Amino acid sequence: MASGFCSLGLTLTSLLSSHALARHVLLPTLRWRSSSISMSPPLRISRALSSSPISSSFSWDDVIETGLAEYAPHRSSDLTGFLQKVDRCNRGSEKLAEFIPFVIEEQIVGYIHRGFFTEYLREFHDIFTFAQNGSCPDRVGDYVTLNPMFQKPEDRTRAVADVIKILADKGIIPGIRNELYPVKSSFNAPVFFSLERAAAPYFGLKGYGVHMNGYVERDGKKSLWIGKRSLAKSTYPGMLDHLVAGGLPHGISCGENVVKECEEEAGIAKVIADRAIAVGAVSYMDIDHYCFKRDVLFCYDLKLPEDFVPQNQDGEVESFKLIPVAQVANVIRETSFFKANCSLVIIDFLFRHGFIRPEQSGYLDLYRRLTNGDCS
Repeated sequence: MASGFCSLGLTLTSLLSSHALARHVLLPTLRWRSSSISMSPPLRISRALSSSPISSSFSWDDVIETGLAEYAPHRSSDLTGFLQKVDRCNRGSEKLAEFIPFVIEEQIVGYIHRGFFTEYLREFHDIFTFAQNGSCPDRVGDYVTLNPMFQKPEDRTRAVADVIKILADKGIIPGIRNELYPVKSSFNAPVFFSLERAAAPYFGLKGYGVHMNGYVERDGKKSLWIGKRSLAKSTYPGMLDHLVAGGLPHGISCGENVVKECEEEAGIAKVIADRAIAVGAVSYMDIDHYCFKRDVLFCYDLKLPEDFVPQNQDGEVESFKLIPVAQVANVIRETSFFKANCSLVIIDFLFRHGFIRPEQSGYLDLYRRLTNGDCS
C-alpha cells in the first residue's frame, strides 16, 4: 500500500515543496481538446470513468457455497486474500504525478487529473484559476483553485454546482445523486464549500462515510447480516454490502447518519440503532483512470437481537442474509462478491473480534495497511 497524504491540513507551500506530487510528469495534450465545452468527449472515455463494475450475477447460493467450501483449518491462516482486497482499494499510486492539487485558501483539498479533467475546467475560466509553476516565488508546482471573487462558501457552492450540472448533462460526470459533500482539508477542518457527491472523485476530495457491521451472537458464535445491493443501483449493482453504510453528507454527524441509514437501509428503529458503537476507521486511496478516491470510513458495530430481521426501506438493497462470520471471511478471501471498500471494514471487524490473530503471517502488515496512514 502506498503511503498516504498524512497531513492534508499542511499549507500549500510546505506540502508542494516536500511531497512527490510536486514532481509532476507532464502528459501529452489530449488531441480531442475542444474550444467549447459543448463538445462531448469520446464515448470510450465516458465509459472508462464509470465507477460501477458490470453487475454481478452471483446468487446467495453461490455466496453460501463459497463460504462453506473454503471453511477449512488450512485456509484460516492464509491472509493473502485479505491483503489482495486491501490492495484492490489502493490502486494507482504510480499515477500520482498525473494529478495536481486543488487548493482553497492555501489548503490542499483535493487532486485533479492534469490531462483529462483540467481540460474541461479550463473552459470555465471565470470560476477556476490555474496557477502555473513559478507564478509565486514561495511555491512549487501547478495547482487549481477557484476565482478569488468567490469568498463565501455558499458562493463557491453555487458556482461549482453550475459547472457540475453542465458536465453531468454532457455525460462527463455520471451518477449524479443530488447529495452534497463538504469540501475541506481534513475531517475537523472548516468547510470551504459543498460539492455534489458524484463529482468528488474527479476533484480528488477526501470523502467520509459510515459503515456498520450488524451482527447476531448465538451460543457464543457470531454471524453478520449481509446485504445484496439492488440491481437498479447506479454503483456496484448486485454486489454484497454491509447491513448499513452510507456517505457522510454535509451538515450531519456520523452518529446521526448511522441512525438515519439504519432506518432507510435495514428498518432498524432508533432505539436499537442508538446502541451502535463507534470502533475506529479505515482509509484508502484509489486512482482509477481520472478519478482519485481518498476515503475514510468510520466503522460501527451493532449487536442485534437474535430475532431481528432487516427490512430495506429505500429500495437500495435487494435482500439480506445472516451468515456466520467465518464464512463471510472466506467469501472475502476467495471472491470479489463484496463491494470493494466493504471488505476493508469487515477485515477490521475480523481483527477486533479475534478471527484474525497475531500468530498468522502478515498480521501486522495487514493491520497497518487498513488505515493507509491517512485517517485525517
